[in-house]
Amino acid sequence: MTGQLVTASAVVTATAPDSPLLTYLDDATGERTDLTARQLGHWAARCAGLLRDGCGLRPGDRVAVLLPPHWRTAAVLLGAWSVGLAVSYRPRATAGLPVLEPGGDLPYDAVFVTPERLDDWLEDVPEGTHRYLVGTGPGPLADVPLGWLDWSAEVLRHPATPPDHHAVRAADPATPDGTSYGEWGALAHEVAAQLGLRAGDRLLVDAGEHEQPLKWLLAPLSVGASVIIHRDVAADRLAAERVTHVL
Repeated sequence: MTGQLVTASAVVTATAPDSPLLTYLDDATGERTDLTARQLGHWAARCAGLLRDGCGLRPGDRVAVLLPPHWRTAAVLLGAWSVGLAVSYRPRATAGLPVLEPGGDLPYDAVFVTPERLDDWLEDVPEGTHRYLVGTGPGPLADVPLGWLDWSAEVLRHPATPPDHHAVRAADPATPDGTSYGEWGALAHEVAAQLGLRAGDRLLVDAGEHEQPLKWLLAPLSVGASVIIHRDVAADRLAAERVTHVL
């Protein structure tokens, strides 16, 4: 996968079939989610189906993903990229400032945001034709405002197998600023090399400190390493989780 972006179909073969590829831990709430490569690939495929068949999106359409590091965020990103969409990823509040990217003043074709960000007065959540709330806790959302849909419910309406679609080319734009899939893939390999990541490594990532998916998702997956995303995790977890690198 050198020089290419990891997508839903590629992630299925990233690690050993029964080993966790992505783990989400929150000791404060007791939440733990372990996903093998196949399971994460299935969630990404469901999201790809939601975007392509449910929303009618096509390669080159623009999607805004305003989500923190989480296993659901990984599924959304991988699913969107698998059907050739250009993903705008804004991890932090914009405080009403303009988004400096082509078409940034136009509605996105789909928007994904957490309920917390939707209710944050500092946020300038962009307009979107299709709008989804993505919770970061277990279970469905208790309250979904009018005009929004619960991603965790809608995504289950689609099969866990990648939909047939036009093959994504390395030169196609992966983000609205025109950065291609090939360029993001090359960057992911460079970051993995800088971090010293190799196949079989296990990277521990603080969700509150590293929100750029190039670091917490694309770099480790590009070389066959697995990821542990954590919030409020005790220090003795490192040995128990077989952590080899900390970000």
